[in-house]
Parts: sequence; structure tokens; C-alpha cells
Amino acid sequence: MPFNIVLIEPEIHTNTGNIGRLSLASASNLHLVKPFGFKLTDSRLKRAGLDYWQHINLFIYDDITDFYTKNKDANLVYFSSHGEKPHWDIDFKDNQFLVFGKESKGLPSEITEANKDTTYQIPLYSDHIRSLNLANAVSIVVYEGLKSLR
Repeated sequence: MPFNIVLIEPEIHTNTGNIGRLSLASASNLHLVKPFGFKLTDSRLKRAGLDYWQHINLFIYDDITDFYTKNKDANLVYFSSHGEKPHWDIDFKDNQFLVFGKESKGLPSEITEANKDTTYQIPLYSDHIRSLNLANAVSIVVYEGLKSLR
């Protein structure tokens, strides 16, 4: 598997559905950390993921502690608008964990502060926006990583 896409407390069903579809297209695993802002049985989640949802390699965690406990030796990189390095500086590795925060607030500051050396941003070239849509951000990073691994 090229990557492990991790969504910490995702809030929007359609973003998660689209990211699920992306995980399948990129042969990546999808890791979802509760609480969610939707139910996994939500038809809108399934619609966004089309009929692919059943084929996704999906891992679900009760909370962030559960995620870290089960992936204690993982190679983790984090994404935040507060990251100081651009995403293209990542030394992408097979099976790397790409960790994204929730749509409304991003990653908790405790995570970004504790992992400054492995927290990256996708550069924005306009002062008129704070961030990209989560599904778009994940797509940018995953395909930059795939390009790097080829």
C-alpha cells in the first residue's frame, strides 16, 4: 500500500466519501478517528464514495489515543495551515501515514506543536482563504506522494 490516509474527527460526510474513493484509487488505506460529524451509514457518505465503499481498506478508531496506540511505530506526517514547510518537501515513503484534521479546525494544536518537524502545509497564494477543502488537500498530497514514489 502506498499510503495510509488518516482523518482525525472528520465532520463532513461527502468529504470523507470522496477521500474514501481516493484511497481506493491510490491503493491507500483509510483511517478514520472518532468522533465523526456523521454516521458511517449515512447515504450521502456512500453516494460520495459511489459503489466503491465496500472495497476500501478502512480502519476505525475510538479516539486519537486509540489511533496512536495501534500505530505506535508508524511513520507519521501531519498537515496543517500552520505547518512551516511545504508539502513537496516531504520525504515520501511507502506505507507512510498522512494525517489530516477536521474541516472546521484542522488538527489540534497539541498535535502540531508536538510534531513541528513533521507538520507540513499546502501553500496558499491568496490572502482571501484560510484553507483548502479537506478532500482537495488530501488529493494534492496523495498524488504528490505517488509521483515521488514512482
